[in-house]
Amino acid sequence: MTEKRLDAARAALAAAGGDALVVYNADPHMSEYLPARWGAREWLSGFPGSAGTVAITADRAALFVDSRYLALAEAAMAGTPFEVHLVGPADPAPHLGWLVRHVPAGGTVLTDGMVLAVGEQRALKAKLAEAGMALRTDIDLFSGTWVDRPAVPSEPAWLHEPAEALVSAREKFARLREAMASAGATHHFVSALDDIAWLTNLRGRDIAHNPMFAAHLLVGPDDSILFALPRGFDGSAQAVLAGARVQLAAYDAALPALAALPADAVLLLDPRRVTHGFRTAVPAACRVIEAINPAALFKRIKTAGEIDGFRETMIEDGLALCRFQAAFEASRARGEPWTEWQVHEALTAERARSPLFRGLSFHTSAGFNANAALPHYSVARDTALPIVGDGLLLIDSGGQYERGTTDVCRVWAIGTPGAAMRRDGSAAMRGLIAMSRARFPAGIPGPMIDAIARAPLWAAGLNYFHGTGHGVGWHLGVHELPTLLSGRSVELGMEYLPGVVSAIEPGVYREGQWGVRHENIAVVVADGDLGFGPFARFETLTLCPFDRRCLDLTLLDEREIAWLDDYHAKVRAALAPRLDGEARAWLLRHTEPLKAHSPLG
Repeated sequence: MTEKRLDAARAALAAAGGDALVVYNADPHMSEYLPARWGAREWLSGFPGSAGTVAITADRAALFVDSRYLALAEAAMAGTPFEVHLVGPADPAPHLGWLVRHVPAGGTVLTDGMVLAVGEQRALKAKLAEAGMALRTDIDLFSGTWVDRPAVPSEPAWLHEPAEALVSAREKFARLREAMASAGATHHFVSALDDIAWLTNLRGRDIAHNPMFAAHLLVGPDDSILFALPRGFDGSAQAVLAGARVQLAAYDAALPALAALPADAVLLLDPRRVTHGFRTAVPAACRVIEAINPAALFKRIKTAGEIDGFRETMIEDGLALCRFQAAFEASRARGEPWTEWQVHEALTAERARSPLFRGLSFHTSAGFNANAALPHYSVARDTALPIVGDGLLLIDSGGQYERGTTDVCRVWAIGTPGAAMRRDGSAAMRGLIAMSRARFPAGIPGPMIDAIARAPLWAAGLNYFHGTGHGVGWHLGVHELPTLLSGRSVELGMEYLPGVVSAIEPGVYREGQWGVRHENIAVVVADGDLGFGPFARFETLTLCPFDRRCLDLTLLDEREIAWLDDYHAKVRAALAPRLDGEARAWLLRHTEPLKAHSPLG
């Protein structure tokens, strides 16, 4: 199947007069998770990861992925014409060098400008120009090649107004216009679906695991236009839009609306969240201001009501995790067989018992031993491993709830984990505790404190090659930019201010053997000012015990033991009154104080 699709793409490439085709994993909204309509990279290569780029010529094909997906990509591409290349710090854009090596001078590279970010187009064009090659972005080769291509999604959207004291859409648009005026802009074009959902207080089902709907938004001095496919907007949603002076228009009317902007318009757009295709539609007479979407900066700071919603959500999620784990351990004690896929199904069923549950926030990663060493392993029914023997089961999962979004990773002992496994588990735990206990200047960028979590691992000669944490949306995307704990360069919006909600997830991965990762969600809270400016700290929101059988307690100091005991006391207090029977007994066992069992106790 892969070779047939590759042949079809090459035939379309030749017919268009191109020498190479680049296929990004992207849609017109620069989304992390894509509607099936824009899954061209997966359709062509067969690789399902949420990140990666494909490049093909008449006789070569390559897939470029970062370290999170390298092992998965190599396995998926085995036996296909695709070679696999690593994206990393030493070469963050290896597809550019690949094109220079394999496309002759004077050649033309094609890519779809409607799914290519403005900034990415500029980098690609400049690199090709250096090598004497041209870039063409005005054609979608898959429009005729992909014969059964899914349609643009158009599920109904609805008003999201739970009990928390939400800021109204009218107030959000007023604040947005203040930011536009400060920047000197008369108009603002938004394609990022999470920003649109946040601004309008509407949610949808167009993207798996993300409660968003496909739309573009053009904000003017007084009125706005929401370009959305024909879909159901109920009366309350329409009333909110009308109150915020937002008109509805057809989804495909966004491009001509940009082209019709008056000559004196000053347009604000985010070059990382708007595509080259839309940028080129803007009349040359219009001045364009390129800056981060103001909504992205606003929504990262959660309101008190939203944080209360997160707290309630964590209780719901924690109850589901405890019920699942208790039933799982009891079943295994009876000798009943389990696979990784059954873990995914059973845990999802437990979450679904909550009346606030709206779906998963991402596909469960339930990896046993070697599969746990794959940071973004996605369990599938046909390839799931049986959970047999001794080792570690890593479960990274999350839910979308009416009042929050969750993302939690725990490692559970299967049989008797080895000493080396427990050493790794303790190293990652020390990283989590170090970040969770950290005190830092309020507003310090995430990349500047990323090393706090890594330092205990570095001291042991260990490391992990993904970020330490990411922003989490309020019943929105589980990965919410620009909030980021990572070793990458500092950018606007990465400041860790009170109200920011972030994951913390250090890990250790040994390819082909096992992996450990401990992940909690925490909110930044104010922590005083002693004359050196305001400070902040993390308040952990996630409520789920850690499996102490996966730790070597001799490697944890007294303060780390105390943190674990305090955390487990908090989990017990929040969840025990709402559990009974087997699940309550399981929770009480797994939250007993550790200090009495510690060599330091």
